[in-house]
Amino acid sequence: MIGRFLELSVHAPDVLASLAFYDSLGFTQARTGEAWRHPYAVVTDGRLAIGLHQHEIPSPSLSFVLPELLAGIEQLERLGIEFESRRLGTDVFNLAEFIAPGGLTVRLLEARTFSPVSRPPGQTSRLGWFEEIALPAEDLPAAVGFWERLGFVAAEQAGDPPVRIGLTSDTLNIALLAAPGLQGLALAFHDPAMAGRIAALKEAGFAFAPRLPLPLDPAHNRLLLAPEGTPLLLLTGE
Repeated sequence: MIGRFLELSVHAPDVLASLAFYDSLGFTQARTGEAWRHPYAVVTDGRLAIGLHQHEIPSPSLSFVLPELLAGIEQLERLGIEFESRRLGTDVFNLAEFIAPGGLTVRLLEARTFSPVSRPPGQTSRLGWFEEIALPAEDLPAAVGFWERLGFVAAEQAGDPPVRIGLTSDTLNIALLAAPGLQGLALAFHDPAMAGRIAALKEAGFAFAPRLPLPLDPAHNRLLLAPEGTPLLLLTGE
């Protein structure tokens, strides 16, 4: 419905600092194209790509590639999606943006902006397995309905009434959380042995945030902030 997930797009005022940070965590830098005129880099762990934009963009935002963009926009509008902006023409890189529940910007692009990266199957970064993007939701049923209109499928839920609903697509997993402590998007990495990864990162000099955004045991779960401010949740469980 909205195409293939491309990247988490973030504003990175110091692209080189962010690149060095992700490199030290075992991410790989991708080769970027010429779609953007501003300094732009991409890092990936094989499952997740993070686009580092020196230009101020809606940040963070989820970027998807939808090749037949104009037709896709018209179809989404028929489903009730209201676009905040669109840039369409023969002399520009076509894109359109709309706002998801909670204020998250979703960007639809006409084409990829970087080349795929080859990494060994199953290889992860020092953060473990990228599982999903965690999003706060004040109204869980409304948020689920919104993402289902975009082609996501509700696959699981936790709590009664639900406090977490997991949605999946063929390219991205999203977890909607009724969690007041989570103020915005976070990237969730899972590993049953995450405590060992946390200890190794601490020994290597990584500084963790003093507080977790969710009611989690800090002995087995931690929050790491990238230089541009992207929250990286390291979780032993969900």
